[in-house]
Amino acid sequence: MGEIAKFSKGKGISKEDISETGETECIRYGELYTTYNETISTVFSKTNINTSHLVLSEANDVIIPASGETEVDIAKASCILKSGIALGSDLNIIKTLNNGVFLSYYLNSKKKIDIAKLAQGISVVHLYAGQLSKLLLKIPPLPEQQKIASFFTAIDQKISQLKRKKTLLEQYKKGVMQKIFSQGIRFKDDNGQEFPKWEKKKLKDVAEIKYGKDQKGIACENGQYPIFGTGGVMGRTNEFLSDKPSVLIGRKGTIDKPLFIDTPFWTVDTLFYTNLLSNVNAKWLYYNLTKVNWYKYNEASGVPSLSTSTINKIPIDLPSLGEQTRIANFLSAIDDKINHTEKQIEKAEVWKKGLMQQMFV
Repeated sequence: MGEIAKFSKGKGISKEDISETGETECIRYGELYTTYNETISTVFSKTNINTSHLVLSEANDVIIPASGETEVDIAKASCILKSGIALGSDLNIIKTLNNGVFLSYYLNSKKKIDIAKLAQGISVVHLYAGQLSKLLLKIPPLPEQQKIASFFTAIDQKISQLKRKKTLLEQYKKGVMQKIFSQGIRFKDDNGQEFPKWEKKKLKDVAEIKYGKDQKGIACENGQYPIFGTGGVMGRTNEFLSDKPSVLIGRKGTIDKPLFIDTPFWTVDTLFYTNLLSNVNAKWLYYNLTKVNWYKYNEASGVPSLSTSTINKIPIDLPSLGEQTRIANFLSAIDDKINHTEKQIEKAEVWKKGLMQQMFV
């Protein structure tokens, strides 16, 4: 790489130097791990440091962290598509007459492991220009570089559009849930008539609250039913505590993430589960409970925890079963769209990864 590029370093921009009202766009090395991919066209941070004290980008610059926690983390390249962006310290800057976008995709795929091998250090890993200059590359002619760069940029644009769609759906769901459960939005029956007024209840009036049991003695490798813990499925069993739709609620530790279950299950004793009354739609109750501020009911100064007596008293505004069903179906349809979009994102990212592996052999 030393034959096709020149190397330099960015200049210090601390976290305290970042300002929402800053006049100069800037990039700090940590943002390469959390915010940016192979190309950078939109910059999210700004600073008011005088530009005479900064290192500013030129379009087509490629940046790689100069330090990080692990060798693999540090092997992350991004191409800046515009000039005048302030580049923080701990950034290696690579200037080349080759296509910087192509170089970023190439470095992030075929050469990622090779870059990681160049890094030095134990608790903090460093990557120096002298090491990068020795990196062996296979570079196609510039026209083919440009074709490759355009191809992968188009894929990333599609992935970004899908992520934006997912974010908008999630925001829409959050907003519409607030209106539904504050009764700002009401549903009507099949005849276009209003459903009855909602009733003031407590959680104990709509469900019997039970807590799970220790899974010892019932867990098995090929069990038919899932065993749920606070982090999700933690094993399998051929026995079950409930075979009815239920909502799982954290009893100790993680108490703020209810989970809807519509198959037979077993759950450990750090979780509550609900045995619903006949006039309650389980999916409606799940959506209702996702909006509860559970930490408001926390009864411990250390590890968060809830008691049955406390959880039983949580207030619930109860619609008729018909309106519960309408609400549950409406919100489930939004969730289906969110999940479908998430699967599209995952497929596109796997497809991109596979193409990159084939392209840069």
